[in-house]
Order: sequence, then structure tokens, then C-alpha cells
Amino acid sequence: MNRQPAVAGSFYPANPQQLRELLAHYLHDASIEAPVPKAIIAPHAGYIYSGAIAASAYTRLKNAHDVIKRVVIIGPSHRVAFKGLAVSHADSFITPLGNIPVDTQAVQALVQLPFVNTIEQAHSHEHSLEVQLPFLQTMLDDFSIIPIVAGDASPEEVSQVLELLWGGGETLIVISSDLSHYHDYATAQQLDQTTSKAIESLHYEQLGFESACGRVPVSGLLKLAKDKALTVKNIDLRNSGDTAGDKQRVVGYGAYIIE
Repeated sequence: MNRQPAVAGSFYPANPQQLRELLAHYLHDASIEAPVPKAIIAPHAGYIYSGAIAASAYTRLKNAHDVIKRVVIIGPSHRVAFKGLAVSHADSFITPLGNIPVDTQAVQALVQLPFVNTIEQAHSHEHSLEVQLPFLQTMLDDFSIIPIVAGDASPEEVSQVLELLWGGGETLIVISSDLSHYHDYATAQQLDQTTSKAIESLHYEQLGFESACGRVPVSGLLKLAKDKALTVKNIDLRNSGDTAGDKQRVVGYGAYIIE
């Protein structure tokens, strides 16, 4: 079974050439020589809104394009309410740039956990994972994914899954999250700066429902980072008022790396 793209043509171009050109533009503008992170937090809005911010994290994978072979992606559920974490029966996820195989062996290990279930409805129309995939296809060579949609789950549960899948240099963790939603520009800046400080200081218990739509997976990553004495660094913090123009009702975006 293949998971077909749900937001190609709306969140990002459905035409492969146009998609490649757009990604190349964002990644070129964000290009920097820096260490390869173990984990990233990247936004998941339409590319015209958050693509440049996401690119600031993805460009740092350049030197590991042939090293990273497995990517764990956890994003929030926007359409389906459920307890715990959801995986899929899909053998691959498809984007306009091609097929990405799913690490089905890892998925089978996850469903042994009492809070992980196979819920296809959570994946079929969810954009929080899908918009990350073309960036990964552009930056990495051959890799598989472990796609997970987060419902109502605790930081401890997400942390347990990430610990199980942590691996070594061959494994990248991607957490998909936007920040504040639908405030005016000045209010969003203030809220997102407060959220960003909490993320960088690993104070996941300070993240509320208004802080980030991906609060659940972000909190789980921060808990594990705290347990492992890792550091989180913000590398880009903007909102849709900075990228798409309208400052009356904006959505916040942050890119973070964990090394």
C-alpha cells in the first residue's frame, strides 16, 4: 500500500520540476556550513509561508546526504482526534519527487507499545508529515522513513518512541510543528519568542495549546534531549507576516536543531 500525496498542488507544487526549483531556491538562500544535527524541528505550512524557515534546518543535512539512511518523522494530527500515536500500514509515501520506502520493521516494533496504533485516517490527509518529505528527498540520497502522527500523547510516550528509534548517525529525527496561530504580527512575535525560549531551555512543560500545534511531539523530543543532556538551538524564527506579507493574522514558524 502506498500513501498518496494529499497536499501536492496546494501546500507545494505538484509539478516535479517546479517543486525542485522552489526547493533549490529556498535551500540555496539558507545554505550554511554547519555540523549535521541529530534532530530538527521544522514548520509545516505551505511553502510560500514556511518553506524558507524549514530550509534553514534542512540545508544542514548536506554533509550527511549519504550517511542518513532512516528518518523518524513525528507531526501533529490536524484532522483526526485520537489517543496516543498513529502509524500506517503503507509501504511507501509518495510525493511528486518519487516514492520513499517506510521502515516497516521499525513500525512493527512500535505497534508493540500500548499507546501506538495503526490509524490510516490519521495519515491519509495529514499535511504535517507530507510537507517535510520533498525537503528530505532533496537533501538525502537513499533513505527510509518512520512516519508517526501524534494525537493526545504524553511527553513520556513520545520520548519513549524516540529513544527506541534514536540509533546513531544513520538516523535523523524530524519533528514537524508550527508555532502560534492567527494573532496579529506583534502579538505573534511576542508569543513565539516566549515559546522559543522555552524550547531552547528544554522547558517543555511550559508549552501550552497556544504555543505550537506540534506541542505533543516537540515536548517529547525536548524531554529526551533533557535526559540526554543535549542542546536545542533556534536558527530561524519568523512568521507568515515576514514571508507572505499579511501582518493582520499570522502563523509563527521556528526552525531548531539538536546536536
